[in-house]
Amino acid sequence: MARKTITGLYEKGGVWQIDKVYRGERIRESTGTGDREEAEQYLIHKLEQLRQQKVYGVRQVRTWEEAATRYLLESKDQPSIHLTALCMKQLHPFIGHLPLTHIDDQALEPFIKDRQTAKVLDDGRVQKPVSNRTINIAIERAVRVLTLCARKWRDDDRRPWLDSVPMLKKLEEKKSSRKPYPMSWEEQSILFGELPGHLQTMALFKVNTGCREQEVCKLRWDWEISVPELGTSVFLIPADFGGRHARSGVKNGDERLVVLNSVAKSIIEKQRGISREWVFPYNGTAMHRMNDSAWRKARLRAAKKWQEENLRPAHPGFASFRVHDLKMTFGRRLRAAGVSHEDRQSLLGHKSGNVTTHYSGAELKQLIDAANLVANVGRSTPTLTILRHRA
Repeated sequence: MARKTITGLYEKGGVWQIDKVYRGERIRESTGTGDREEAEQYLIHKLEQLRQQKVYGVRQVRTWEEAATRYLLESKDQPSIHLTALCMKQLHPFIGHLPLTHIDDQALEPFIKDRQTAKVLDDGRVQKPVSNRTINIAIERAVRVLTLCARKWRDDDRRPWLDSVPMLKKLEEKKSSRKPYPMSWEEQSILFGELPGHLQTMALFKVNTGCREQEVCKLRWDWEISVPELGTSVFLIPADFGGRHARSGVKNGDERLVVLNSVAKSIIEKQRGISREWVFPYNGTAMHRMNDSAWRKARLRAAKKWQEENLRPAHPGFASFRVHDLKMTFGRRLRAAGVSHEDRQSLLGHKSGNVTTHYSGAELKQLIDAANLVANVGRSTPTLTILRHRA
């Protein structure tokens, strides 16, 4: 007697596909195999799963790939969606096929080990190990997805995708992370002397305003507001201006007031007329970032020059000086000059509860005077003493 075949299978491109209706629900997917018998076994397995759900109320087992896909679709309008998508892409090879119930510390170990290991990419470039903070960002995204699975997302029978959120352990960051490095005036002079002209101008503006990197790179003339009673101007950066990506916006979600001290004001005056749109254009358009190869080469030359002049190695923080450290330097100098915490928050663009568009002329003058305390002009500039361990 001939063997009875199972209906609902058809071959396409050498692979068996499922197209079958069972208990009112249609199943359409690939079996992933070109072997008919193996495809039948897979279909039997799927039908049994569906029967368990329909007859006995057994919950459907969802995979990480299903949950990650749903999260990306629901979060597509978030400003950080590019980073989230990158994290999901990095996690997928390691846990994409796993059921949600199997996502735990052990499941993430191969992912963590891979990110901590240097490897050669297909194009020949060497990918360096990433920091613990970078790995933790991906783990935090995983926790967010699993939390939604347990607390929000429901199947057709109103049951959660996951019973409880697993406690995923994050890596220690404090010991491995690089500490902020506020530079001294001497270090600033050496570093800025090694920077190419366009980066030197942007860095000098940044260290005198406390702007973030993208706030400098994408600064527009449209955001300048004249303050005639003070004989100056300020910049008001919209909350949704965008950064490296169009929807990035200002970090804390508020408008960002940029106050100009005497140094920053002189830079703005020199930049007028270069571009009708961008304050700091490069080759006719806005720069994508300041931290490029020119910046990294300049800081290496600066560290070498500092060692030649002082007859000892430069501090590791100076040898690896980051663009963001310019903002840290501005903040530390404000503190050394005795500027109040509230005024420092306003000058640095930190979230403080104030509405920036409601500053009065007197308040703006107070902020400008505070910013001028750290302008490197004359002997009145406060000395910044930084306690550091020897390199």
